[in-house]
Amino acid sequence: MWQSILDHFNTLEQRPVERLAIIVGGLLILWMIEGAIPLMPLRYRKSKVRHASVNLAFTVIHLIIHTGFGVLIVLLSDWTKTEKWGIVHWLHLSLVGTIIVSALVLDFFGGWFSHITEHKIPLFWRMHIIHHSDTNVDVTTGLRHHPLESVWRGLFFLMGILVSGSPIYAVMIYQTILTVFVAFTHANISLPLWLDKSLSFLMVSPNMHKVHHHWKQPFTDSNYGAVFSIWDRMFGTFRTMKKEDIRYGLDRYYPEERDEDFGYLMKKPFLSLLEKNDLAQPEVQGGKTGVKTQKSLLGNSGPEANSTAATG
Repeated sequence: MWQSILDHFNTLEQRPVERLAIIVGGLLILWMIEGAIPLMPLRYRKSKVRHASVNLAFTVIHLIIHTGFGVLIVLLSDWTKTEKWGIVHWLHLSLVGTIIVSALVLDFFGGWFSHITEHKIPLFWRMHIIHHSDTNVDVTTGLRHHPLESVWRGLFFLMGILVSGSPIYAVMIYQTILTVFVAFTHANISLPLWLDKSLSFLMVSPNMHKVHHHWKQPFTDSNYGAVFSIWDRMFGTFRTMKKEDIRYGLDRYYPEERDEDFGYLMKKPFLSLLEKNDLAQPEVQGGKTGVKTQKSLLGNSGPEANSTAATG
Protein backbone atom coordinates (compact mmCIF):
# COMPACT_ATOMS: atom_id res chain seq x y z
CA MET A 1 0.00 0.00 0.00
CA TRP A 2 2.73 2.44 0.98
CA GLN A 3 4.58 1.84 -2.24
CA SER A 4 1.51 2.57 -4.35
CA ILE A 5 0.97 5.83 -2.42
CA LEU A 6 4.58 6.83 -2.95
CA ASP A 7 4.40 6.00 -6.63
CA HIS A 8 1.27 8.12 -6.96
CA PHE A 9 2.79 11.22 -5.35
CA ASN A 10 6.19 10.71 -6.97
CA THR A 11 4.60 11.31 -10.35
CA LEU A 12 1.84 13.75 -9.34
CA GLU A 13 3.85 16.72 -10.61
CA GLN A 14 3.66 15.15 -14.07
CA ARG A 15 -0.16 15.09 -13.98
CA PRO A 16 -1.25 18.76 -13.94
CA VAL A 17 -4.84 17.90 -14.87
CA GLU A 18 -5.20 15.76 -11.77
CA ARG A 19 -3.73 18.50 -9.58
CA LEU A 20 -6.08 21.03 -11.16
CA ALA A 21 -9.01 18.69 -10.49
CA ILE A 22 -8.11 18.61 -6.80
CA ILE A 23 -8.12 22.42 -6.67
CA VAL A 24 -11.33 22.90 -8.64
CA GLY A 25 -13.10 20.06 -6.84
CA GLY A 26 -12.20 21.48 -3.45
CA LEU A 27 -13.33 24.98 -4.45
CA LEU A 28 -16.70 23.72 -5.70
CA ILE A 29 -17.39 21.60 -2.61
CA LEU A 30 -16.54 24.42 -0.22
CA TRP A 31 -18.46 26.90 -2.41
CA MET A 32 -21.60 24.82 -1.83
CA ILE A 33 -20.89 24.38 1.89
CA GLU A 34 -20.56 28.17 2.23
CA GLY A 35 -24.16 28.48 1.17
CA ALA A 36 -25.31 25.92 3.73
CA ILE A 37 -23.35 27.01 6.83
CA PRO A 38 -21.94 30.52 6.27
CA LEU A 39 -19.73 32.06 8.95
CA MET A 40 -21.14 35.51 8.27
CA PRO A 41 -23.25 37.28 5.63
CA LEU A 42 -21.03 38.72 2.90
CA ARG A 43 -21.98 41.81 0.91
CA TYR A 44 -20.53 41.46 -2.57
CA ARG A 45 -20.18 44.53 -4.78
CA LYS A 46 -22.29 43.03 -7.55
CA SER A 47 -22.57 39.28 -7.05
CA LYS A 48 -20.71 36.29 -5.66
CA VAL A 49 -19.91 35.19 -9.21
CA ARG A 50 -18.42 38.60 -10.11
CA HIS A 51 -16.31 38.54 -6.93
CA ALA A 52 -15.17 34.99 -7.70
CA SER A 53 -14.21 35.90 -11.28
CA VAL A 54 -11.70 38.48 -10.04
CA ASN A 55 -10.16 36.12 -7.49
CA LEU A 56 -10.09 33.19 -9.88
CA ALA A 57 -8.25 35.32 -12.46
CA PHE A 58 -5.47 35.76 -9.89
CA THR A 59 -5.69 32.03 -9.12
CA VAL A 60 -5.13 31.07 -12.75
CA ILE A 61 -2.07 33.34 -12.98
CA HIS A 62 -0.77 31.89 -9.70
CA LEU A 63 -1.15 28.32 -11.00
CA ILE A 64 0.63 29.16 -14.26
CA ILE A 65 3.58 30.63 -12.35
CA HIS A 66 3.77 27.66 -10.01
CA THR A 67 3.63 25.25 -12.92
CA GLY A 68 6.93 26.82 -13.96
CA PHE A 69 8.20 26.50 -10.40
CA GLY A 70 7.27 22.82 -10.58
CA VAL A 71 10.28 22.22 -12.82
CA LEU A 72 12.59 23.89 -10.29
CA ILE A 73 10.98 21.94 -7.45
CA VAL A 74 11.67 18.60 -9.14
CA LEU A 75 15.23 19.55 -10.04
CA LEU A 76 16.04 20.78 -6.54
CA SER A 77 14.40 17.80 -4.86
CA ASP A 78 16.35 15.40 -7.09
CA TRP A 79 19.57 17.28 -6.32
CA THR A 80 19.08 16.97 -2.55
CA LYS A 81 18.47 13.24 -3.03
CA THR A 82 21.61 12.76 -5.12
CA GLU A 83 23.79 14.83 -2.79
CA LYS A 84 22.13 13.50 0.39
CA TRP A 85 21.52 17.10 1.38
CA GLY A 86 18.98 18.30 3.91
CA ILE A 87 17.53 17.35 7.28
CA VAL A 88 15.80 14.16 6.17
CA HIS A 89 19.07 12.81 4.75
CA TRP A 90 21.30 13.97 7.58
CA LEU A 91 19.05 12.31 10.16
CA HIS A 92 18.44 9.19 8.01
CA LEU A 93 14.72 9.44 8.69
CA SER A 94 12.19 6.70 7.99
CA LEU A 95 9.44 7.08 5.40
CA VAL A 96 6.95 8.46 7.91
CA GLY A 97 9.60 10.68 9.52
CA THR A 98 10.55 12.06 6.12
CA ILE A 99 6.94 12.98 5.33
CA ILE A 100 6.39 14.63 8.72
CA VAL A 101 9.65 16.61 8.80
CA SER A 102 9.23 17.66 5.18
CA ALA A 103 5.72 18.94 5.87
CA LEU A 104 6.88 20.90 8.91
CA VAL A 105 9.89 22.50 7.21
CA LEU A 106 8.02 23.31 4.00
CA ASP A 107 5.17 24.80 6.02
CA PHE A 108 7.56 26.94 8.03
CA PHE A 109 9.41 28.39 5.04
CA GLY A 110 6.65 28.40 2.42
CA GLY A 111 3.92 29.31 4.88
CA TRP A 112 4.73 31.11 8.13
CA PHE A 113 8.17 32.62 7.37
CA SER A 114 7.35 33.90 3.89
CA HIS A 115 4.06 35.28 5.17
CA ILE A 116 5.43 37.23 8.14
CA THR A 117 8.20 38.59 5.90
CA GLU A 118 5.54 40.02 3.60
CA HIS A 119 4.05 41.89 6.54
CA LYS A 120 7.35 43.25 7.83
CA ILE A 121 9.18 44.34 4.68
CA PRO A 122 7.59 47.26 2.75
CA LEU A 123 8.55 45.94 -0.70
CA PHE A 124 6.74 42.65 -0.16
CA TRP A 125 3.86 44.23 1.73
CA ARG A 126 3.10 46.12 -1.48
CA MET A 127 2.42 42.79 -3.18
CA HIS A 128 0.55 41.21 -0.26
CA ILE A 129 -1.90 44.10 0.00
CA ILE A 130 -3.80 42.59 -2.93
CA HIS A 131 -4.63 39.50 -0.85
CA HIS A 132 -5.75 41.50 2.18
CA SER A 133 -7.78 44.04 0.23
CA ASP A 134 -10.60 41.53 -0.30
CA THR A 135 -13.55 42.75 1.78
CA ASN A 136 -15.51 39.53 1.26
CA VAL A 137 -13.23 36.65 2.22
CA ASP A 138 -14.49 33.33 0.92
CA VAL A 139 -13.15 30.16 -0.64
CA THR A 140 -12.00 32.02 -3.77
CA THR A 141 -9.78 34.39 -1.75
CA GLY A 142 -7.21 31.68 -0.98
CA LEU A 143 -5.07 32.13 -4.09
CA ARG A 144 -5.79 35.82 -4.65
CA HIS A 145 -2.09 36.70 -4.94
CA HIS A 146 -0.39 39.28 -7.09
CA PRO A 147 1.90 37.53 -9.63
CA LEU A 148 4.98 39.02 -7.95
CA GLU A 149 3.87 37.56 -4.63
CA SER A 150 3.44 34.16 -6.28
CA VAL A 151 7.07 34.33 -7.40
CA TRP A 152 8.23 35.43 -3.96
CA ARG A 153 6.38 32.59 -2.21
CA GLY A 154 7.75 30.11 -4.74
CA LEU A 155 11.30 31.12 -3.83
CA PHE A 156 10.62 30.56 -0.14
CA PHE A 157 9.17 27.15 -0.94
CA LEU A 158 12.38 26.23 -2.75
CA MET A 159 14.27 27.34 0.35
CA GLY A 160 12.20 24.87 2.36
CA ILE A 161 13.11 22.02 0.00
CA LEU A 162 16.79 22.92 0.23
CA VAL A 163 16.77 22.89 4.05
CA SER A 164 14.60 19.77 4.44
CA GLY A 165 15.97 17.74 1.55
CA SER A 166 12.39 16.67 0.84
CA PRO A 167 11.96 13.94 -1.79
CA ILE A 168 9.39 14.75 -4.43
CA TYR A 169 6.72 12.46 -2.97
CA ALA A 170 6.90 14.35 0.35
CA VAL A 171 6.71 17.69 -1.48
CA MET A 172 3.62 16.58 -3.39
CA ILE A 173 1.92 15.23 -0.27
CA TYR A 174 2.45 18.54 1.51
CA GLN A 175 1.34 20.61 -1.49
CA THR A 176 -1.85 18.58 -1.75
CA ILE A 177 -2.58 19.17 1.95
CA LEU A 178 -1.71 22.85 1.53
CA THR A 179 -4.13 23.22 -1.38
CA VAL A 180 -6.96 21.84 0.73
CA PHE A 181 -6.11 24.04 3.72
CA VAL A 182 -5.83 27.24 1.69
CA ALA A 183 -9.38 26.76 0.45
CA PHE A 184 -10.69 25.46 3.79
CA THR A 185 -9.28 28.27 5.96
CA HIS A 186 -10.54 31.03 3.67
CA ALA A 187 -13.97 29.52 3.07
CA ASN A 188 -16.90 31.39 4.62
CA ILE A 189 -18.02 28.39 6.66
CA SER A 190 -19.07 28.12 10.28
CA LEU A 191 -17.69 25.21 12.27
CA PRO A 192 -18.85 24.43 15.81
CA LEU A 193 -16.74 26.59 18.13
CA TRP A 194 -15.39 23.58 20.02
CA LEU A 195 -14.27 21.94 16.77
CA ASP A 196 -12.63 25.07 15.37
CA LYS A 197 -10.83 25.75 18.65
CA SER A 198 -9.65 22.14 19.00
CA LEU A 199 -8.37 22.10 15.43
CA SER A 200 -6.43 25.35 15.98
CA PHE A 201 -4.18 23.79 18.63
CA LEU A 202 -2.23 22.05 15.87
CA MET A 203 -3.63 23.15 12.52
CA VAL A 204 -4.86 26.43 11.09
CA SER A 205 -8.63 26.59 11.47
CA PRO A 206 -11.09 28.76 9.50
CA ASN A 207 -11.81 31.10 12.43
CA MET A 208 -8.11 31.38 13.25
CA HIS A 209 -7.25 32.55 9.75
CA LYS A 210 -10.21 34.92 9.55
CA VAL A 211 -8.62 36.87 12.43
CA HIS A 212 -5.64 37.46 10.14
CA HIS A 213 -8.00 39.06 7.60
CA HIS A 214 -9.51 41.48 10.13
CA TRP A 215 -8.98 45.00 8.84
CA LYS A 216 -7.26 46.49 11.92
CA GLN A 217 -4.10 45.83 13.86
CA PRO A 218 -2.76 43.98 15.70
CA PHE A 219 -4.89 41.26 14.18
CA THR A 220 -3.68 41.55 10.59
CA ASP A 221 -0.15 40.92 11.84
CA SER A 222 -1.05 37.60 13.46
CA ASN A 223 -1.90 34.00 12.57
CA TYR A 224 0.49 33.70 9.64
CA GLY A 225 0.43 29.89 9.45
CA ALA A 226 -0.66 28.04 6.32
CA VAL A 227 -1.30 24.48 7.55
CA PHE A 228 0.17 24.21 11.05
CA SER A 229 -0.67 26.67 13.82
CA ILE A 230 2.35 25.67 15.92
CA TRP A 231 4.56 28.38 14.39
CA ASP A 232 2.23 31.16 15.52
CA ARG A 233 2.03 29.65 18.99
CA MET A 234 5.82 29.19 19.21
CA PHE A 235 6.71 32.70 18.02
CA GLY A 236 3.94 34.61 19.78
CA THR A 237 1.92 35.61 16.71
CA PHE A 238 -1.20 33.63 17.60
CA ARG A 239 -4.33 35.67 18.34
CA THR A 240 -8.03 35.01 18.75
CA MET A 241 -11.03 37.22 18.20
CA LYS A 242 -14.79 36.85 18.35
CA LYS A 243 -16.08 36.11 14.88
CA GLU A 244 -18.85 38.68 15.37
CA ASP A 245 -16.19 41.42 15.55
CA ILE A 246 -14.33 40.48 12.38
CA ARG A 247 -14.42 42.88 9.46
CA TYR A 248 -12.44 42.13 6.31
CA GLY A 249 -10.20 44.36 4.23
CA LEU A 250 -7.68 47.06 5.20
CA ASP A 251 -8.28 50.37 6.93
CA ARG A 252 -5.29 51.74 5.06
CA TYR A 253 -3.22 51.13 1.91
CA TYR A 254 -6.10 50.18 -0.39
CA PRO A 255 -9.53 51.75 -1.12
CA GLU A 256 -12.33 49.36 -0.17
CA GLU A 257 -14.50 50.26 -3.15
CA ARG A 258 -11.83 48.96 -5.58
CA ASP A 259 -11.33 45.51 -4.08
CA GLU A 260 -12.80 43.92 -7.22
CA ASP A 261 -11.00 46.18 -9.72
CA PHE A 262 -8.64 43.67 -11.36
CA GLY A 263 -6.65 46.26 -13.31
CA TYR A 264 -6.05 48.46 -10.27
CA LEU A 265 -5.17 45.45 -8.14
CA MET A 266 -2.53 44.41 -10.67
CA LYS A 267 -0.84 47.80 -10.78
CA LYS A 268 -1.23 48.73 -7.09
CA PRO A 269 2.23 47.39 -5.99
CA PHE A 270 3.84 49.84 -8.41
CA LEU A 271 1.94 52.89 -7.12
CA SER A 272 2.55 54.99 -4.02
CA LEU A 273 1.98 52.71 -1.03
CA LEU A 274 -0.43 55.12 0.65
CA GLU A 275 -2.39 57.44 -1.60
CA LYS A 276 -5.03 59.93 -0.54
CA ASN A 277 -7.88 57.62 -1.54
CA ASP A 278 -6.40 54.60 0.22
CA LEU A 279 -8.15 55.14 3.54
CA ALA A 280 -11.35 53.42 4.58
CA GLN A 281 -14.68 55.15 4.14
CA PRO A 282 -15.67 57.63 6.88
CA GLU A 283 -17.98 56.31 9.57
CA VAL A 284 -20.01 57.88 12.34
CA GLN A 285 -18.46 57.46 15.78
CA GLY A 286 -20.23 58.96 18.78
CA GLY A 287 -22.01 61.53 16.66
CA LYS A 288 -18.85 62.61 14.84
CA THR A 289 -17.56 61.53 11.49
CA GLY A 290 -14.19 59.85 11.66
CA VAL A 291 -11.95 57.67 9.57
CA LYS A 292 -10.41 54.49 10.95
CA THR A 293 -6.69 54.54 10.26
CA GLN A 294 -3.60 52.78 11.52
CA LYS A 295 0.06 53.65 11.91
CA SER A 296 3.02 51.54 10.90
CA LEU A 297 6.05 50.33 12.79
CA LEU A 298 7.90 50.17 9.49
CA GLY A 299 6.85 53.44 7.92
CA ASN A 300 5.12 52.40 4.69
CA SER A 301 4.95 48.69 5.39
CA GLY A 302 2.62 46.42 7.33
CA PRO A 303 0.67 48.02 10.16
CA GLU A 304 1.46 48.13 13.84
CA ALA A 305 0.78 45.57 16.53
CA ASN A 306 0.85 47.49 19.76
CA SER A 307 -2.66 47.13 21.10
CA THR A 308 -4.27 44.39 23.13
CA ALA A 309 -6.00 41.56 21.28
CA ALA A 310 -9.50 40.44 22.08
CA THR A 311 -10.01 36.81 22.92
CA GLY A 312 -12.89 34.48 22.40
